[in-house]
Amino acid sequence: MSDGEQDQLTIHETLIVSINAELEKAEPSQRSRILEKFVLAALSSIPWVGGVLSAAESYRAEQGAIRQNSLQTQWLKEHQKKIELLGLTLQGIKQRFESIHEDIDERLQSEEYLSLVRKAFRIWDQADTQEKRRSLSNVVTNAASTRASSDDVIRLFLDWINLYNEVHFAVIREIFQNPGSTRFDIWSGLYGDIPREDSSAADLYKFLIRELSTGGVIRQERDTNAVGQFVRKRARNIRRGNVPTTLESAFDDAIAFLL
Repeated sequence: MSDGEQDQLTIHETLIVSINAELEKAEPSQRSRILEKFVLAALSSIPWVGGVLSAAESYRAEQGAIRQNSLQTQWLKEHQKKIELLGLTLQGIKQRFESIHEDIDERLQSEEYLSLVRKAFRIWDQADTQEKRRSLSNVVTNAASTRASSDDVIRLFLDWINLYNEVHFAVIREIFQNPGSTRFDIWSGLYGDIPREDSSAADLYKFLIRELSTGGVIRQERDTNAVGQFVRKRARNIRRGNVPTTLESAFDDAIAFLL
């Protein structure tokens, strides 16, 4: 058997060993059965997993020459890396669960939490970067171990991860770490040198700020009264001779943003 054929034989074995080891135990513990529910919820949300396992079983029964030229073989090769990544992701989450006190057991097997897991892994399957997948893993883990946010808010977080990309989250991170940052502060913290106002970089930056603002993720800092109500700004009287001759800068240093 060639090295390539041997690699193919390990495709489904890697998934089964790394994800479903608990299923093979003769007398699984209560915690093991709870973790099985988590794994099954995650796998059930990814449609191609079942197809890969079925194709791998068929592959084992094929003759060598057929294996080498089979379209099924090529399809398995395409999914091999993603299967290994899925197995590592689930195994990592399970290990973090096992290190947490058993107070989370009830939460892990609740339908409310398992629905979050299904949603998270549907998005995980479509994510195009490892950073997004890591963020989804963190949300799933934190949603089990803490109730600092409601499930509705967590679903909103998942939607944001699905909608936005890393450059959006870089802006969000900069504002979170430095509340009240201006557009100038955000750009300087991320990239340093300020580009020309008519550059593509400036246009993209304005687009990012506008998307996050209209999406309700960040908001412009505004004055409030003693009870937290926003104070209406008065229109400035600008004499005709003092009208600005240029438009507002994409890197304005007077407009601060908050999450």
